[in-house]
Amino acid sequence: MVMMANEHAVQINSQFVDVIELWLTKDENNRVLWSPTLHLNHRYFDSLQKHAVPLDERALAVLSHSAMALDIYAWLAQRLHRIPHGKPQFVSWTAVKGQFGADFGRMNDFRRKFLLALRQVLAYYPKAKIEVNHGGLMLRNSPPPVSARVIVVEKPENR
Repeated sequence: MVMMANEHAVQINSQFVDVIELWLTKDENNRVLWSPTLHLNHRYFDSLQKHAVPLDERALAVLSHSAMALDIYAWLAQRLHRIPHGKPQFVSWTAVKGQFGADFGRMNDFRRKFLLALRQVLAYYPKAKIEVNHGGLMLRNSPPPVSARVIVVEKPENR
């Protein structure tokens, strides 16, 4: 990926998987089972841990009927709490459609479906501060849908 920064180009190798291992085994009915192992790039894994946002499992279960609603929920969860206080961000309908509805031909059809899914999402993310207007969405700083938790995982002792 090439990014522009301060009038110079920066190339970034954005490979996030170092190794994929697929082991083919068969079950008792002689069906092939895939046993995949995925080794994530350390930099990518560290980034995931550093920027992880917990999601409400109940919301995911209720919204699971709609891929668009799940996508909107995850997008808002990761984005809203990163918006600086007092500096709302505007996202045009064209940009929203490009991210969530590229398959839709007419903007009106997309907007209708998006707003229905957004209403469902906001029922389970009531602290999300979003204003919908004719031009797009105004996003404001909001707390994540679930407060961060710290979980201590102990490393098993070598035996």
